[in-house]
Parts: sequence; C-alpha cells; structure tokens
Amino acid sequence: EYQRLEDCGEDSPPGEDEEELLLHVTEGPTDSWNHIKDLDSFFTKISWHSPWNGFACVVLSDVLELVQFLFVVTFSTFLLCCVDYDVLFATRPLNQSHVPEHTKVTLPDAVLPAPQCARRLRGSGWLLFLLVLAGMVWLCRLVTALRRLVGYWEIRSFYIRALGIPADELCNHSWQSVQARLLALQRRQPLCVPRRELTELDIHHRILRFRNYTVAMVNKSLLPVRFHLPLLGPIVFLTRGLQFNLELLLFRGPAALFQNTWSLRPQVKRAGARRALARGLARAAVMLGVANLVLCPCVLGWRLLLAFFSYAEGLKRAPGSLGARRWSLYARHYLRHFNELGHELQARLSRGHGPATKYMDSFSSPLLAVLARHIGFFAGSVLAVLIVLTVYDEDVLTVQHILTAITLLGLVVTVARSFIPDEHSVWCPEQLLQRVLAHVHYLPEHWQGRAGRAETRAEMAQLFQYKAVFILEELLSPLVTPLILIFAFPPRALDIVDFFRNFTVEVAGVGDICSFAQLDVRHHGNPQWLSGGHTEASPERQAEHGKTELSLMRFALSNPRWRPPPPARRFLGHLHAQVTRDAATAPPARTLLAEGPLAASLLSEDS
Repeated sequence: EYQRLEDCGEDSPPGEDEEELLLHVTEGPTDSWNHIKDLDSFFTKISWHSPWNGFACVVLSDVLELVQFLFVVTFSTFLLCCVDYDVLFATRPLNQSHVPEHTKVTLPDAVLPAPQCARRLRGSGWLLFLLVLAGMVWLCRLVTALRRLVGYWEIRSFYIRALGIPADELCNHSWQSVQARLLALQRRQPLCVPRRELTELDIHHRILRFRNYTVAMVNKSLLPVRFHLPLLGPIVFLTRGLQFNLELLLFRGPAALFQNTWSLRPQVKRAGARRALARGLARAAVMLGVANLVLCPCVLGWRLLLAFFSYAEGLKRAPGSLGARRWSLYARHYLRHFNELGHELQARLSRGHGPATKYMDSFSSPLLAVLARHIGFFAGSVLAVLIVLTVYDEDVLTVQHILTAITLLGLVVTVARSFIPDEHSVWCPEQLLQRVLAHVHYLPEHWQGRAGRAETRAEMAQLFQYKAVFILEELLSPLVTPLILIFAFPPRALDIVDFFRNFTVEVAGVGDICSFAQLDVRHHGNPQWLSGGHTEASPERQAEHGKTELSLMRFALSNPRWRPPPPARRFLGHLHAQVTRDAATAPPARTLLAEGPLAASLLSEDS
C-alpha cells in the first residue's frame, strides 16, 4: 500500500496545503525569484547550467539546432526540386548549341532556374504538405527555445546575483561547489517555504524525480524493453523515441500517473482504483501507439535524412567509426545509480569505456580471422592497383564508377581488419571484466567466473553496443515503438500502477518521490550487501544487484557533507569498518606479484 513518509522534526507548518508547500519564496537581494511553483524545473536548470559552462553555450546550442533543422529541410527540398539529375549524371547533353561537345558539366549547369524549381515544388502536393508540417514543427521548437532562453537568462542572473558566481568563472566551479552555495543560500534566505534547511538529497530528489522512477523500473524489469525473438534470441530495445513515449505516457501526458511535476494522481494511491487506472493507462498506450503509427512515415523520413547527413561523410572518411562501441541507452538506465546526475553518470561511463572496449575486443573467432585476412588481402590488392593508377594518371578518375570502387574496397578492407585480432594481445577476460566493474559498478551476478563465455559477451554487447547497431535501432524506432506501445505495454500496465503505489513516498516540502531514491537500506536493503540485521525489506521490496547500497555509497562519497539518516549511517559505518579490516589483513602488493607469472602479466598492462 501507498504510505506517507514525514520527515521527523521538519514537518510542514499547520494549515499549509500542497500548493503552498512547493512555493519558492525569497526576499532581499534575490527578490526576483519568488513564488516559483515548479522548483523541480528551477533546480534542473541550475544543474544543467553548470555542466554546460553557462548561458552562452546553452543559447548557442539551441540556436544552431534550429538552424540545423532549417538546413536539413531546405537542402532536402533543393535536392528534390531544383537539381537536374540528367545533366548532373551526363545522361542528357546540355541544351546549348554554342557549347563545345566535350565541355565539362559544372554544378551550376545542373541547377534548375528558380521559376522551374518553384513550378516543380507547387506541382508536388505531398511535398508541400511535408513542408507545412516541418514549418509547424520548427515554430514549436522556436517557441520552446525562446522559453528556454528566458528561463536560462533567469538562471544566469541567479548564478550571478544569488550564488555570487560570475559567468566567466562558472567553468571553475564543480556541481558540488554550486550545490554548496545553494544550500548556504537556503540557510540565509529560504528558497522554499516548509524547509528552513535544504539537504543535498532534497535537491537531487527534485532534479531526478522522474528519472529515479525510470531507473527503478528498469532495475525491477518492469518496462517492456527486453524481448525474446525466435531467430535473434534475447534482445534489448530501448531508443530515444521509445523513451520519449514512455515518459509522456507515465509522467507528462494527459493520461499520466502524475497530475503535476511533484505529486501523483490521488487514485494512484488507492488500491481499489488500481484496475480501472491500469485499463486507462493501457488504453492511453494503445492510442499513443496508433498516433506513432500515423506519424511513422514522417518520423522515419526525418530520421533517415538526419542519419544520412550526420554519418555519411564520417563513414567515407573513417569507415571503421561504425565499428566503435558506445554505452547503449538501456545501459545508461541499468548502470545508473539512484540520485545520480547526468554528467556524473557520463563521467563514470567514460572512465569505463576503455576497459569495456578492451574486454569486447579480447574475443575473436579464429574462423572469421582467417577469412578476414584473405578477404582483406584480395580487396587491398585491387585497391592498391587502383590507387597507383590514379597517382600515375589522374584521368583514371574519369572512368565511370572508379571512385565508387575505391570507396567500397576501402570499406571492405577496414571491416576485414576489424575481425583480425592483435597478435600481441593477452587473453585475460576475468581481469578485464573486473576493470569494467570497477567503473560501471553493476554487472549480473551470473557473469562472475564466466567472463570468457560467449553468452557473457553477448549480454555485455547489449550494454556496450556497436555504433552501427545504435544507428540501426534509432532508424527502426519509428516502426518498432508503436508495436511495443500497442502490444507489449498494456499487459504491464497493472504491474506499473502497483509499482507507483507501492514504491512511492511523500516527503514534506518535496512531494511524491520513488522510495528507492530515499536510499533507505532498512526498507530496500539486501542482506547480502552488508546490511544484514539492518533491513526489514522482503525480497519483493529489495532493489536488484545491490542498487540501494551502491547508490548510498556513491551519494555519500559525492556529497561528503550530507548527513544520512541513522540506518544509512550505521550501514556506512559497518562498511567503513569492514574495508579497514580487509585493508589491514590484505597482503602487500609485492607479495601478490610474487605469487606467480599471471600477476606479473596482468600488472604489465596499464593500471
């Protein structure tokens, strides 16, 4: 059942209603920031302002994104209506009698005159419709950018006048420094009515209110993102488009479970209304899926254009770039701690990128390696001859399709090389996986001792995917997302409604938050993670993979001035004592090196 959680000693004043609890009221030197109801948005903008290094970077990014949208639409329209491809490909001669027969065709010759271009544009009804639709989307983005501009100008003034951080010095301040000034300001001049003193946890609760729910649902395997297909086996599918639709469905849409940014709908908290609410949520998911199906051609066309303009030049210049790896969007939810800001997560995953790349590259197929060596030899031989011929006589480039052949042969050689392992590499998968775990903090328990298995590598590839796989998933997202919303989400609707009711607490002055974000080892701790005897959680209420304990440790290390509640303080004290005992009884590093050649081999790599 949904339970209220009141903060001891910091309860709201009698007679305050929920609206007044969340007002942002200041006086004195910061009197321009008063009666701001949405403190979640206010603190979120403050947290974004710091990693982006100020107002100018945010504004420039928004302006260039608007310009990029206009460029893609305008350039695509120009290519469709204003280019004479018969002249460009020399399939039809120029209609100019005074031009010599062997005169080269220039780019201006292939561009149609403006009246003819306009005539072709007016003659295409579907293209006019798409241009009108694109114009409406651009206007919406312009309004959003202007609103963001006003909001971030206010945040810039807040940094300068209230926090005392000039714009040119913002790059010298970390988020912890900004947060410390924000807490000091609350003590001098209250930012919110019911609390005389903000804590670091309060700020993170407001900034990451919805994100903590999403991380918890991924941790409990509630969201429909894992599937088992007949030929492909177990797969994970979570794209930016699917994430946007799920957030719209659960948090921001008209049928969302939240009635505003800080509180759930009252019926979500009542067990008797769970089935009716689940039916409404499933119906909203189906309607949203149908809307995605209707818009699918437009969204898919836009994704194709954007992908072509973004990656085509890079693919020609560096074909191997698509073979680079990146953390998947699912991994960014699976590996994220509760109350971890975006730039903190990015820094942690960036530190784990190198070890994860080494681990994935340590796997190789001997059969594929033999085939790749010979295919690379054949393609490289032909490519070398073509390059020598073009160096000897540049007229070779005028031969039809010669540049296409050179480009494709270069791509084949690059792909073949990616399957050939480094002859000097050392096969140490367990040690490499431990290096990955040191940074990402979460790996399935059944991977322990099985780092060299192909199954482990396949599961790791779901977290650490090829860039080509990421691009393909984003291109398929307009087709797959409607199917997930229509068929996969409705069966989960009742479980999701129960999750929001059972794992939500109300904190005075903050609103409804995910109970896992409280970092309460007493209610959500796991006895296997050093909290035995200090947890009352049933297996259903425990976070998977020790996420509660690890999130608590990370938050305490990132915010050393934070005063945790007594259960968390006891857990951290026991952990510190255990680490101290282990460090005291551990043998010296020199002894470990002397145990055998394996340790020396492992330590020969970079630390």
